[in-house]
Amino acid sequence: MLIEYKNVEIHQGENIVLSDVNLAIDKGEFIYLLGKVGCGKSTLMKTFYAELPIALGEACVLDYDMTRIRRKQIPYLRRKIGIVFQDFKLLTDRSVEDNLLFVLRATGWKDKRIMSGHIHDILEQVGMANKLYKRPHELSGGEQQRVVIARALLNSPDIILADEPTGNLDPETGKEIMDLLYSIRQSGTTVIMSTHNPTWVENYPGKCLRFNNGKITE
Repeated sequence: MLIEYKNVEIHQGENIVLSDVNLAIDKGEFIYLLGKVGCGKSTLMKTFYAELPIALGEACVLDYDMTRIRRKQIPYLRRKIGIVFQDFKLLTDRSVEDNLLFVLRATGWKDKRIMSGHIHDILEQVGMANKLYKRPHELSGGEQQRVVIARALLNSPDIILADEPTGNLDPETGKEIMDLLYSIRQSGTTVIMSTHNPTWVENYPGKCLRFNNGKITE
């Protein structure tokens, strides 16, 4: 089990955002987080990579006890989790290659030749190998999101968290990104995705977790 929550309560400040959260997420699953804006989808995701603490209950992510995780352990947890943001968060003053090099260096990679080969392989996987030297402003929204997915894949994560990854894209480009995320899941990586788009749920089957009134139901 990659993620297991039992009777978890999650706060933001003094407010209880989610309560009685019970989750069991396994390897290779495709999970949808469904609900209105502000219902706690992003908040839940933030607890998976220790951006927000667990207030009450039992919580385990990738064998880390999230109620007791130490600050020095958090970087090791985060290396196993890739994050895909709706608004990309690419470094605008650097090329695609340099965006990915920045992540590799930050996570302990040293050998330039190995890093360069790895970046090429990952970009090939997401269909962006010919955009190595482009800067973000020279890419379309869909291309930028492919680079973001490549960035998320760099350290061979066990889990990909995708927070509204198609929210800023047109339907055709969104479908391309969904195809890509679904193929990643088929390789054994668990994908957890928040979305407002019912079309994706219909066309790309997965487990649905619905958020309503501070509760999550499957």
